[in-house]
Amino acid sequence: DDDDDIPQLSSHTLAALQEFYLEQQQREGMKTSQGFNQYSIGSIEEDWQLSQFWYSDETASCLAKEAVVAAGEGGRIACVSAPSVYQKLKELDGKDFSVCILEYDRRFSVYGEEFIFYDYNQPLNLPENLLPRSFDIVVADPPYLSEECLQKTAETIKYLTKGKILLCTGAIMEEQAAKHLGVKMCKFIPKHLRNLANEFRCYVNYASGLD
Repeated sequence: DDDDDIPQLSSHTLAALQEFYLEQQQREGMKTSQGFNQYSIGSIEEDWQLSQFWYSDETASCLAKEAVVAAGEGGRIACVSAPSVYQKLKELDGKDFSVCILEYDRRFSVYGEEFIFYDYNQPLNLPENLLPRSFDIVVADPPYLSEECLQKTAETIKYLTKGKILLCTGAIMEEQAAKHLGVKMCKFIPKHLRNLANEFRCYVNYASGLD
């Protein structure tokens, strides 16, 4: 019988698949019913394979507001591998600041001209119109907790910023963060939508509102 060659899903796998599709439908339904904002956190799902872990809404909001204050009126903000802060900044819909996102995940190209493809392995491979020291503050969250990743991301940060840096990374990176960027740990502790195994902290090189 030819039907014998057709792979059959176990009842457990089938139930799990149905549950997944149901959750997906519910998510889409929620987006529609809430008049979904493409900039809200969660509008693009985390991709763990890209080491993406979104901040909680409260953390993203706190970091976004800090960036706006630090940038000043008419300030320019760059978010390097920190898409949930970028999304919150867009949600704030401020008229007195501008923002762009440097990100490896091309799904964020839906944000148009503000999206800049970025690979930390090529830290200075940036568009010509992205001039050196053209941002009042750079908010960065290197995707990996390694000195190599931090060092390369630091090259990008130092190229972009006029001076101010807001870095989010693991507590274990404190020494390397000071070494490569001259930043110090803040009292504020960032939270993620999902609890991470590694303790995360914020670091700055200016007098911030995060202490």
